[in-house]
Amino acid sequence: MAPQQKPEGDPAGIPSPCPPRFFTWDEIGLRTKPGDPNREMWLVIDRRVYDVKRFCERHPGGSRILNSHVGEEVTDAFEAFHADKSLVNKFLNSLLIGELASDQPTFEPSKNETLIMDFRELRSTVEKMGLMKPNVFFFLALLCHILVLDIASWLILIYFGTSLLPFLLSLILLTIAQVQSAWLQHDLGHLSVFEKTKWNQALHRFVMCHLIGASAKWWNLLHSQHHAKPNCFSKDPDVDIHPFLFTLGKSLSVELGRKKIKYMPYNHQQKYFFFTMPPLLFPVFFHYHTFYVAFKKKFWADLIWQFSHFARLFLVQAYILGPKAFLLYYFLFRMMESSWFVWVSQMNHIPMKVDYDENLDWVSTQLQATCNVEQSLFNDWFSGHLNFQIEHHLFPRMPRHNLWKAAPLVKSFCAKYGIEYQCKPLLRALADIIHSLKDSGELWLDAYLHK
Repeated sequence: MAPQQKPEGDPAGIPSPCPPRFFTWDEIGLRTKPGDPNREMWLVIDRRVYDVKRFCERHPGGSRILNSHVGEEVTDAFEAFHADKSLVNKFLNSLLIGELASDQPTFEPSKNETLIMDFRELRSTVEKMGLMKPNVFFFLALLCHILVLDIASWLILIYFGTSLLPFLLSLILLTIAQVQSAWLQHDLGHLSVFEKTKWNQALHRFVMCHLIGASAKWWNLLHSQHHAKPNCFSKDPDVDIHPFLFTLGKSLSVELGRKKIKYMPYNHQQKYFFFTMPPLLFPVFFHYHTFYVAFKKKFWADLIWQFSHFARLFLVQAYILGPKAFLLYYFLFRMMESSWFVWVSQMNHIPMKVDYDENLDWVSTQLQATCNVEQSLFNDWFSGHLNFQIEHHLFPRMPRHNLWKAAPLVKSFCAKYGIEYQCKPLLRALADIIHSLKDSGELWLDAYLHK
């Protein structure tokens, strides 16, 4: 047998690594074109091109968030969501297929490179100021006040009985505890409470699954999609109610009307909003959906913690109140919790632009979909600091106690580029939900009645 020859130019006989493949934006756009059955799933991060098709189903944030960014430069989204870059890079290295050619711009030609680079300077400034570092004692104090309220809700029933006054007081305290738990789990889900990801995830499971009774991983799947493409129809699950229950946004409402689509009398949606979405989102939809997703995706640890939530309720409140009174108690606090959550979470988004994804840069996508509510001790507590929605969307991992410090910097950035920075009084922000629903409904009706 003839001896095996070594590759030319390699005295050690080790094959040379494949030369990097270079891409143009035209090629990336052509190969990732929506609707193409042979569509590639390529993303660009720091000029490197990655094929995420093999990783899509294993992505912790779900496949939908990757699908929504196919063909785009996503460095800023990558920075916003990932705290442990060294861990993530281990996965990325196996997905690398090449890089942008030297004559290609870093961003798609349609994007404003100056704005993007200025935002990255802003992010660097924010990090140097220490605004991404959490104050753990702040969050532990929040957890303690939640636990005190939760325990007080059933101690009242034990010591004062189940007559109307202690029943109502217990109901109010439990509702407050539940909503404040929702704000705290939001912080934990964004990895903004502890510097170590594992600690955030462990406490997130306790707060979300045990205190609230919902799946932490289910929440992460939905909320990461919302942050990636806020108010983008078919990409943000928070606006998936369009067009089945409500019509949202100007252009989408006109489109529905012209197509003669009428699932609901949308011209009255500002009226039926009061007794549908706010009181029923948690006790009806979320109850079903969180368990459905947890079972379907086999989130067994979450499910065990969720069952511990209901076991505690049955062992304490149900035992004290009895079956009928407990059912009333349970649905009342869920409806009150749901109403509080919906009004706060939607006051920053529904009045803003809702439309199809326009493939804008990260900062423009976030700014057109968010507005702020004025700061006060009550507003901060009542909304879990989601009154600083603009800053939260630009820097999702920023601890909530630092958002107000970043606000002046963001406001100056917006002024430089002529971007509207909306900040409203609380009551006006809540009223704007109704005003925007009314306007959208009227646009739909006008388009529906005219050919």
